[in-house]
Order: sequence, then structure tokens, then C-alpha cells
Amino acid sequence: MTKRQLGLALIALALWAGVGILAVDVLDAGQFQGIGPAQQSALAVAGGVLLLGVSLLPLGERPA
Repeated sequence: MTKRQLGLALIALALWAGVGILAVDVLDAGQFQGIGPAQQSALAVAGGVLLLGVSLLPLGERPA
């Protein structure tokens, strides 16, 4: 697996997690309205993973 492939996998994982976290609000699965503190933390972690994935893209075809 190359660093570019790892970066793309991390980006896909972060986007999937972010959509899932926001889908909880759309489906009204929680007790509260709006984005709660746990969801904010999870979105922050997903954002960090997304940034990590983006930072790996320019490293190219070197092994991860």
C-alpha cells in the first residue's frame, strides 16, 4: 500500500464517518436537537483524519 492509497483510504473513512455522524441528526436518533458535544468531538476527530489523509496524498507512490 502506498502513501497515496493510504491517504485516499483515510479520506474515505473520514467522509463516511462524518456523513454517519450527521445522519444521526437527520434521522432524529438522539434525544437532543442539534449537534451535541459527543458529535462535535467525533466530527473533530473525523476532520483530523481527513487532514491526515490529505497530507499523505502528495507523498506519492512511496510505501506506507
